[in-house]
Amino acid sequence: MVSCASSVVKNISTFYPCDVMEPIKLPWMSESEIDDLIDSQTICRIALKGSDYPYLAPFQYIRLADVLYFHFTDYGIKMRFLQENRKACVQIEYYEPDLSSYKFVSLRGELEQVKDLAKYEKAVKMFAEIGKKRLSPKFLAAHGLDPDGDWDSFNVSKQFVIMKLVNVTDKIGLKSP
Repeated sequence: MVSCASSVVKNISTFYPCDVMEPIKLPWMSESEIDDLIDSQTICRIALKGSDYPYLAPFQYIRLADVLYFHFTDYGIKMRFLQENRKACVQIEYYEPDLSSYKFVSLRGELEQVKDLAKYEKAVKMFAEIGKKRLSPKFLAAHGLDPDGDWDSFNVSKQFVIMKLVNVTDKIGLKSP
């Protein structure tokens, strides 16, 4: 008997003796479910086009007026990748530890540095406010700040690189059945 797991299948419909499995597709999230997920989380993953492989890293994010903002440290390979290509895929997810319930949103667009001073200051203030409520001060190290400090150190007196997701072409949300 041929083992389904070890066989190379060229035409699944004629392969024998395995039955063809009809996949269960994950349900789409509604726009309000997508918004709720985005607002309930603090950390996302951003994929950038790397030189040989995609580059994926976690980032703290906030949402102001339906725009996602991210803090980038001004060093590292991600800055070089962004100079070469601003396209990005942002993923935000929630899942129960045993995966009995899960949902995720993927957004594709371009990252652009915030130049407007009022928006920059508002974003920095909101990063600190959300950090105080939801995150340990130890996470400040991911922002290039002293992890033994407090979230008040994340303020406009520092020069942060604040990026925003613009020109969003796709926004897809899927959830557990």
